[in-house]
Amino acid sequence: MGASIWEAGGDEVAALVGARHGDPFGLLGLHETAVGLVLRAFVPGAETLEAVPDDGASAFALGLRDPAGFFEGLVPAAGRFGYRLRAGNAGGSWMVRDAYAFGPVLGAVDDHLLVEGTHRQLYERLGAHPIRHEGVDGVHFAVWAPNAQRVSVIGDFNRWDGRLHQMRKRIDSGLWEIFVPDVGLGTNYKYEIVGRHGDLLPFKADPFGFAGEMRPSTASVVADTAGFVWTDAAHLAARAEGDPRRKPMAAYEVHLGSWQRGEGGRFLSYDELADTLIPYVADLGFTHLELLPVSEHPLDASWGYQPIGLFAPTARFGDPAGFARFVDRAHAAGLGVILDWVPAHFPTDPHGLAAFDGGPLYEHADPRRGFHPDWNTAIYDFGRREVANMLAANALYWLDRFHIDGLRVDAVASMLYLDYSRRAGEWLPNPDGSNDNRDAVAFLRRFNELVYGTHPGTVTIAEESTAWSGVSAPAYAGGLGFGFKWNMGWMNDSLDYMSKDPVHRRWHHDKLTFGLLYAFSENFVLPLSHDEVVHGKGSILGRMPGDEWQRFANARAYYGFMWAHPGKKLLFMGQEFGQTREWNFDAALEWWLLDHAPHRGLKALVGDLNRLYRALPALHARDCEASGFRWVVADDRDQSVFAWLRLGDRHDPPVLAVSNFTPVPRPGYRVGLPFAGRWREVLNTDADLYGGSGLGNQGAVVAAAVPSHGLPASAEILIPPLATVYFLYDPD
Repeated sequence: MGASIWEAGGDEVAALVGARHGDPFGLLGLHETAVGLVLRAFVPGAETLEAVPDDGASAFALGLRDPAGFFEGLVPAAGRFGYRLRAGNAGGSWMVRDAYAFGPVLGAVDDHLLVEGTHRQLYERLGAHPIRHEGVDGVHFAVWAPNAQRVSVIGDFNRWDGRLHQMRKRIDSGLWEIFVPDVGLGTNYKYEIVGRHGDLLPFKADPFGFAGEMRPSTASVVADTAGFVWTDAAHLAARAEGDPRRKPMAAYEVHLGSWQRGEGGRFLSYDELADTLIPYVADLGFTHLELLPVSEHPLDASWGYQPIGLFAPTARFGDPAGFARFVDRAHAAGLGVILDWVPAHFPTDPHGLAAFDGGPLYEHADPRRGFHPDWNTAIYDFGRREVANMLAANALYWLDRFHIDGLRVDAVASMLYLDYSRRAGEWLPNPDGSNDNRDAVAFLRRFNELVYGTHPGTVTIAEESTAWSGVSAPAYAGGLGFGFKWNMGWMNDSLDYMSKDPVHRRWHHDKLTFGLLYAFSENFVLPLSHDEVVHGKGSILGRMPGDEWQRFANARAYYGFMWAHPGKKLLFMGQEFGQTREWNFDAALEWWLLDHAPHRGLKALVGDLNRLYRALPALHARDCEASGFRWVVADDRDQSVFAWLRLGDRHDPPVLAVSNFTPVPRPGYRVGLPFAGRWREVLNTDADLYGGSGLGNQGAVVAAAVPSHGLPASAEILIPPLATVYFLYDPD
């Protein structure tokens, strides 16, 4: 073979075989040269190499240029063509489909939208996508690493050899891409990256990987999340109708890894959970399942709140199709699915996003803004458009691909304040000295606008523990744009009150009344969440005072108070039947407790509360409106009695709720009512059915036109001990 065709310099070849070439597509594959069309290929281990055209033309040999496996040869034909490579050595021969025979998949629009930060469906372009490209099946890999000197995709298909599939860099955006033929679903892969300073980084999982290996393995897995056949059209149509603030929302919060376990303590699969969890929650009357994060995460003890695979349903319970089946089954059972979503921070595990291309990329470059001291995690650079774009696209991904009904955003307070959990000198203020994280605020507003603008009927919920104004106000009005906010103040105050011995509650009466001073300043969810049953706090039942009967009576009265209080509801798993021990993420709930009547009674009460809450508009339609609530008795601290009205629209019958938080029955207790006539007792937490003493009002009371408490009518009622009672106006 004549020397005239060796147009690639020796330095270029050495850089290619050493996996340090800046433009491998500029060297490998078919190229026009001064002497004609030249084909170059790199096949380590080969001693001979032939090109076999796809059109049936005769094969032709390539010459060995470098003993590492670099071959080059003149092509005995004109024009580009498809081909395979037949390699050989002393051990035999094998066929190779050359990735460098294929053109790019991404285009200038992808570059522009990424840099602009407006690529809503970025997940359709980045990650690993099984496609047919230029007539050949394979997988297109694309990753953002603008500061990298070289990126290779490595995996089972190339013996994890970073020399073999060095990717094409798109200079305008910092995206790297390659189409690898003959790779299919289920393939494990990572990215091998040479950083900005020429150092070889730890192998990185795909930030847009749609599946991952089961921990402790950390590779991404090629998966298809676009091909699931859904059966939930009716659910989505119904979801899009009406205002979520005026619909019932009672969420059952679940950690999938510890709700139940299989034999030997194994995790249940998504399909097994669909068979067991979904009917259980539906039978209890909840409207939604709220799942602790299901994005892939390396550490079980993080409960999912330190995710690395933001686009991958965790492999602990199966593959992405299994998760899609789970959501579809939930929708068929009438349950919405809300996911806990974590855009606030990410772990610094070497295979993750931290220093992804050799330095700060996804995280803020200044550790005063880019590192979280409480959790030893990195904080996203919300002001970088590409990073904000990735996070927003991830939110839309769960709604698009998995039909999720809502996202509860974790740790919003940590995003809003530059000095969150930091001492003086440990944070970087704004130029004017203020402490609000304006980049994070802009991101949250944009995220909420996108969710509500593209998926009618879905909801976003903020876990925000401060008095930041307008969390659930529209973004166009200066708010953050969330649909709802967790009412952490109500949770802290009410649990503190309930933990007191009844004899002392008179001194803490305002713990239950104070919340109504701000109850309509936001659209609130009342959360008794996983955070209230960990870290030494015990269970909800375990925080109730008194002997066993009183503890259950207190819990029942508390739930009755909560379900009649303005605000949507959330209850963490196990608290519906009176879990006794603190939640353990590494073990199943104490299901054996349901062999005992008090626990069965508490569970029955929660089911009835949910059914009443859903059936009676007065209990849910104006959860977020001051016109839906009126105190009747707010000042009887001596007897620890509270009474209030819940009101729906004009034609909805009102509900009177009365709570007695002492173990002393209150017979003949007069309460004001808006109408004379029959008020039916529709729920009594002290009923025999629930394990109570059975005291009550014989099914109803009749109100007379005797004014009381500023209302035109009133009735004398019996308030059972440690109980909440509901009365529905029922004149017929």
